[in-house]
Amino acid sequence: MMRTPRFWSVAVRRPDGRISNVAHPTSTPAARWPLLRLPIIRGVAALGDSMAIGFRALSVSAQWAATDDDAVDDEPGGELSTGALIGSFVVAIGFAVLAFKVGPGLITSWLGLHPGVPFVLVEGGIKITLLVGYLAGLGLVPDLKRVFQYHAAEHMAINALEDGADLTPDVVARYSRIHVRCGTAFLLWVMLVSIVVFLVITPSHWYWLVVSRVVLLPVIAGIAYEVIRLAGRFGTNPAVRVVLAPGLWLQRLTTRVPTADQLEVSIDALREVLRLEEERGGTPQVEVMA
Repeated sequence: MMRTPRFWSVAVRRPDGRISNVAHPTSTPAARWPLLRLPIIRGVAALGDSMAIGFRALSVSAQWAATDDDAVDDEPGGELSTGALIGSFVVAIGFAVLAFKVGPGLITSWLGLHPGVPFVLVEGGIKITLLVGYLAGLGLVPDLKRVFQYHAAEHMAINALEDGADLTPDVVARYSRIHVRCGTAFLLWVMLVSIVVFLVITPSHWYWLVVSRVVLLPVIAGIAYEVIRLAGRFGTNPAVRVVLAPGLWLQRLTTRVPTADQLEVSIDALREVLRLEEERGGTPQVEVMA
C-alpha cells in the first residue's frame, strides 16, 4: 500500500497471478478543520486517519484474495462499513492500550514498586520487552512473514523513488528494507516518549495510574508523531540517524527480504499514486503505510 498527500492505493496479487489496484482520494478531517493541523494534535488525527485507511486496504486485499480467478472486473466488492471500521478501531486500540499501556503499569505496581523514577523505568522496560517479543512472535507465523515481506517491499520501493532510481524489481531489490518514516519506529517512539512523560506525571494510586496511561495516550502519540515527522525531514543527518537507530533496528523484526513478485506489487501501488498526483499537478511525496 502507498499513500501520497491526496491519494492512497493498494495493489494486490490475485490468485491467478494478475495484479489489481484500487486507489481512492485521501479525505482527511485535517483538510476541513485547521485545528487538526496544529503540532501534537495533527499526530493524533494522522494516526486515526492512517488506521482507517489501513483497515480499508486490508478489506480490499482480503476481497481480492477471494475473487474468482476468472473474474475480469477491476474493482472488488464493497469495503468495510462505518460500523465495521468503528468496531475494528475499538478492538485494535483496546488491545494496544491493555497490552502495552495499562498492563505494564499494573505489572510494575504488583512488583511492589512505588511511583517514581524506578517505577517508570521498570514499566518502560516491560513495555519495550513486550513490544519486541510481540513483533518477534508475529514473525514466526508463516502468513505474517509474507506480510513482513510486503512491508519491506514498500520501504524498498520508496527508498528507490527518493533516490531517483528506476522503479523496476531488479533496481528496487538493491535498496534497504529500512525506512525512517516506518510505523514500527513510531511504536517504539510512543514507548520512549511515554517514559519521559511519566517521569513527570507519577500517580500515587493504581487506578490513577490506569487513567493516566489511557488519557495521556493521544498526547504521547502526538509527540511521537512529531519526532517521526522531524526524522523524515532530516533522516540523512548522521546525528539524527543515531537517535533513530533503535527504531530502525526494530524494523528488522517487521521486514523480511521480499521476492521479485512482491516488489512488483509494491511498485504497482507506488506508480498508481504517483500517476494520480501528477494528473492533479501534485508533488510526488510518498508516505509509508504498513
